[in-house]
Amino acid sequence: MRRSVLSEAQKLLKRRRFAAVIKLLEGNSELYEDNFEYYLMLGTACLYLEDVGSAASYFSRARKIKLSDTRLLLGQAAIYLRRGDTDRAVQYYFDIQDYDPNNKIAAKAMEFIRVHGDYDTICRWVESGRITQFYPALGVNPVVVRRVLLGLLVCAGGVLLYMNPPRIQFPFRYGLQSGSERADLSAVVLTNDESQHAQEADLSGGVYRYILSNKQINDSYKNALKFFNEHRDNAARVELNRILNANAAEGVRAKAQAVVALLLEPTFDTLKDNYSCTEVNADPLLYQNCWVAWTGRITNMPAQDAGVKAAGEFKCDLIVGDAALQRIEGVVPLSFDTTPSPAIDGDKPVQVLAQIIVENGRIKLHGKSVYQSISGLMNVPK
Repeated sequence: MRRSVLSEAQKLLKRRRFAAVIKLLEGNSELYEDNFEYYLMLGTACLYLEDVGSAASYFSRARKIKLSDTRLLLGQAAIYLRRGDTDRAVQYYFDIQDYDPNNKIAAKAMEFIRVHGDYDTICRWVESGRITQFYPALGVNPVVVRRVLLGLLVCAGGVLLYMNPPRIQFPFRYGLQSGSERADLSAVVLTNDESQHAQEADLSGGVYRYILSNKQINDSYKNALKFFNEHRDNAARVELNRILNANAAEGVRAKAQAVVALLLEPTFDTLKDNYSCTEVNADPLLYQNCWVAWTGRITNMPAQDAGVKAAGEFKCDLIVGDAALQRIEGVVPLSFDTTPSPAIDGDKPVQVLAQIIVENGRIKLHGKSVYQSISGLMNVPK
């Protein structure tokens, strides 16, 4: 009995089905009061679901049973790193290297702290999900392996078709299209079962920004794939954000995250859906990590000789509005990871290409590019 439950939980953990791991293990808590693997798996699943409080509690109980397991130490170090307590995190990473000198995760985390260890950068990594690369490793996802093998078979079949083309060509429903460089989405199309059960069955364990019907979740997901194939990554991200902040089932959310990973950074020329500051402020989470090209004036800009920190960060504020500031939509914090600091004239209009970051319900901008006309006159795309 014990072996089968823990074995099943381990399989679910490898498949990244974290909520299912927690439900299975917590339902058998009476069997594993002194079991290290039980608490370690629970803590790891909670950490990946960003339930940091529960993760810390389970890791603490695991530590009372075993002190020197590197997976546990990685989980506890990640919690301190998320909080910006880099001194405590480094202590744990040193302990990991004592037990496992070749531990790649610990080495990579310490290099990250050395180069990008300021609190603002850590917050951005937490929000974007990049911080998970420092979490305890989960092993190879067998679902991904099957998809890769399927992809290889499809590629092999494509080569054979290219070498021996049939007389009748059938179009693909999804995937690379003529004149397109988009990734193949066939692996993330919802199955019939996922479409029919797109809602989370039990809403008691979560907090949701949107409560959507089964049809609304399916419509948003279909729109996201459609927009992706049309190179409208911003519009696709809005639909995916709606799903990820709603009562969507775990399988739907996992596929939505997979599509998010395929979205590309735009340029001024390739940005197709440019949302206004007013739209974004009305519902920030819906536009989280979207890209915008906003016009206005830079203010609260540090002196050029003091504008860049050791980590290469330049901070200021963007007054969002028209070029003449006759219409103002808001003032938004703006930062750039750049050295040297961007050459901006605060007295002239500027257009900024930036990604939206949401912190405590308020928006910030992480800048990528700046355009400022020498004459001060700008033709800004709407």
